[in-house]
Amino acid sequence: MKILLVEDEARAAAYLAQGLRESGYAVECAASGTEGLQAALNGDHDLIVLDIMLPGVDGFAVLSALRTAKQTPVLMLTARGGTGDKVRGFGLGADDYLVKPFQFPELLARVRALLKRGASAAAHDDVLRVGDLEIDAVKHRAMRAGLRITLSAKEFALLVLLARRSGQVFSKTQIASQVWDINFDSDTNVVEVAIRRLRAKIDEPFAHKLIHTVRGVGYVLESRP
Repeated sequence: MKILLVEDEARAAAYLAQGLRESGYAVECAASGTEGLQAALNGDHDLIVLDIMLPGVDGFAVLSALRTAKQTPVLMLTARGGTGDKVRGFGLGADDYLVKPFQFPELLARVRALLKRGASAAAHDDVLRVGDLEIDAVKHRAMRAGLRITLSAKEFALLVLLARRSGQVFSKTQIASQVWDINFDSDTNVVEVAIRRLRAKIDEPFAHKLIHTVRGVGYVLESRP
């Protein structure tokens, strides 16, 4: 599970990041609202832990901008514990709200609850559809225009990754880490080979293409006009 921690206090960020990593999570840190928003929009995180009082763009503005593009769960951290702030945070789409100071075990419990809730929701989203492509994640079956498509385990995992976030561009590094659980090596063409093989099965027999390359960025699965 990947967590984005947006916290400008260096000591607090280091403490929280260390605790979360020791609890088994991958943690990315951002020290400002601008940096945090960019990381949130471009990354593939399972949860965002977001401070409110940030330099540049505050946490409320980050959350508001984020919710126009993504529904990643957000746990807000702040010393501002007034009812008005909480109402505003929940109104903008926050999933939980923790007031400073707090004990780390409480933060960890809330993190686990949000991640479990997100995993449960994802588990119920078993059938994915992008254009005329239909993917049943439970039955390990993919069909396009009514035709069954035979995929290897890795090809299917790659297809599900792209389909679950249709329209989101995935970099080679993100694909390598999530499908193969490896760090991407620029000398390795495993991602390009997998995309090429997937295109041969998903796109080549059909006039309307679903897998697209965004030059210098990565790959995206979406139905374009």
